[in-house]
Amino acid sequence: MMSNMNSLIVRRFLVAAVSAAALAACAPAVRTAPAPAGPPALSLALRWMRRSAEYRAATRQTYRLAEQRLNELAPAVERGRWGVILDADETVLDNSEYAVRRESLDSGYTEASWTAWVKEEAAGTVPGAVAFTRRVQALGGRVVIVTNRADAVCGETRATLRKVGVEADAVLCQAADTSDKNPRFLRVERGTAAPGLPPLAVLEWVGDNIQDFPRLTQAARGDTTTYALFGRRYFVLPNPDYGSWQANRMP
Repeated sequence: MMSNMNSLIVRRFLVAAVSAAALAACAPAVRTAPAPAGPPALSLALRWMRRSAEYRAATRQTYRLAEQRLNELAPAVERGRWGVILDADETVLDNSEYAVRRESLDSGYTEASWTAWVKEEAAGTVPGAVAFTRRVQALGGRVVIVTNRADAVCGETRATLRKVGVEADAVLCQAADTSDKNPRFLRVERGTAAPGLPPLAVLEWVGDNIQDFPRLTQAARGDTTTYALFGRRYFVLPNPDYGSWQANRMP
């Protein structure tokens, strides 16, 4: 009797199990909503510029060295008759917010987006830049910005510089026909750069691109003699995010 009862219980259990499995197979699958996609991760270069202590240390170190050297050079030249030429972007003005916005869209530079950014006048400053330009002027020098921002947005560029505390004596933007800065360097030295600006002895150049320095290009990387003036009259800032170096071939 007990054996028959046990067999009945087992059969009922199996029938229930099979029925449950059949119902589960017929039930619609439960769909979970996908997790919202976050912004794409920033490139390592941009993360370094935006977040690292090393970037801030490096830019301040460069400007401090440039100031120390200027203290040696300036006394030999008449006040008001010498100057320093600086690039704008990633030398004085920090455009990393623009780069973050573009990377969040999974795209890079476009002329339209760049023009909109410049007109926004929202750039910050590279650490050390503002204090350096003020020191130049306190020593009797002129601050000249030579930038490859287009002439069409030169007004906004001047306004942004003033907004961050840089009172430039002249801002020379890019003419439509060439990005070569050397003709503008010569205009500064010859006194034809801006009304009221006399010929200047340029004591230092500061930039983040090799082309921010007289007659230098990426070809300089293979000629060690071209680096003789760096740390003495040429002072370069780190910019791993973009620049003329991007066209160099790997060795």
